[in-house]
Amino acid sequence: MNRIIFLSIFIYIVFACSNSNDANNKNRGKNSNENIEKLEIIPGAERTDDYLHLISGLKVAVLTNQTGLVADTHLVDTLLSVGVELVKIFCPEHGFRGIADAGEKIGDSFDEKTGIPIVSLYGANNKPTQQQLRNVEIIIFDLQDVGVRFYTYISTLHYVMEACAENNIPLIVLDRPNPNAYYIDGPVLDTSIIKSFVGMHPVPVVYGMTIGEYAKMLNGEKWLANGIQCDLTVIPNKNYSHQMKYDLPVKPSPNLPNKRAIELYPSLCFFEGTVLSIGRGTDKQFQVIGHPGLKNVENINYSFTPSPQPGAQNPKLNGKLCYGFDLSMNNDFFEDSDNAKLNLSLLIKTYELFPDKNNFFLKNNFFDLLAGNRELRKQIKNQVSEEQIRASWEPQLSEFKEIRKKYLIYKE
Repeated sequence: MNRIIFLSIFIYIVFACSNSNDANNKNRGKNSNENIEKLEIIPGAERTDDYLHLISGLKVAVLTNQTGLVADTHLVDTLLSVGVELVKIFCPEHGFRGIADAGEKIGDSFDEKTGIPIVSLYGANNKPTQQQLRNVEIIIFDLQDVGVRFYTYISTLHYVMEACAENNIPLIVLDRPNPNAYYIDGPVLDTSIIKSFVGMHPVPVVYGMTIGEYAKMLNGEKWLANGIQCDLTVIPNKNYSHQMKYDLPVKPSPNLPNKRAIELYPSLCFFEGTVLSIGRGTDKQFQVIGHPGLKNVENINYSFTPSPQPGAQNPKLNGKLCYGFDLSMNNDFFEDSDNAKLNLSLLIKTYELFPDKNNFFLKNNFFDLLAGNRELRKQIKNQVSEEQIRASWEPQLSEFKEIRKKYLIYKE
């Protein structure tokens, strides 16, 4: 009898200890994740020990702009300070200093501080030429992306990777967090009918990848010309996951001045393909929308007048009083900043309110380039519901999500 009691007590103790260990392990895992969340995110550019040895003794070119910071020092200055032979700087849309207007063609120049030649990839050519790559033995790519298909830095990435592959030049991508990486949404671009510098690849509007992951996808899916592949190295971020919200330390481009604008950009950029202003030429770029034709329309309670500003020297509806919506704070259309999906309701509602529907969309069909298809414009015009529009995206979205998984560096 005593033996049975002893065994019963022994089994109880083992079971209790086991449960306690399981609970402790779970708590340790939970605390570990919480600790990771609290650790400072370290962008790839700041992990110099991981890439300086890769460029030692080589003639180096960098592709960067004002976002290329190593802590508080620009990447160019950082490389020069440790004796790197920096022979050329390439720059994307908005230029090396990040102050040129959207779409403004940029010429070549020299860096005032260092005298290094600056070659524009948003002027005479988008793709580095063989002549421009002369004497370049390796390229470092460091741009702060915002994770949206029509933001042109990923198109610049495409052409640089292509040129590197064709000229046997290795490419190092210094990865940076994507402030819109926490969701995936929007129509997938139909490359069979639409392809432009604001949309080159079969990806949705918001694709949930860092620029380093995107570079891996361009290589892996053989989306470069003729399926060629680049000799690619990605220096990843440290202490980062896709679900982390990240406040950029510097504006990625002139008209994305703050976190709210970056958050609204994927949804509001569709209005660039319409006659409405999205606040270029104001201090609320990509945070307001409006048009003179919306005067006296029900529920319109905000007005603004675009005027020439740095980064928007000739804004749409320049000098005209526009009536519309202020989205810089939470409102009926954007109540929850954590609502992880593209906002279509504002576009649908504004089209319904606009009195001159025949002239809502620009005649140059730029809206279709942004949408990545010719269907969304037709759906808006035909008053297709948001639910039906979203349903039409699903098959391609599901397919893209499977492709995306192959190239992820960070946890979801």
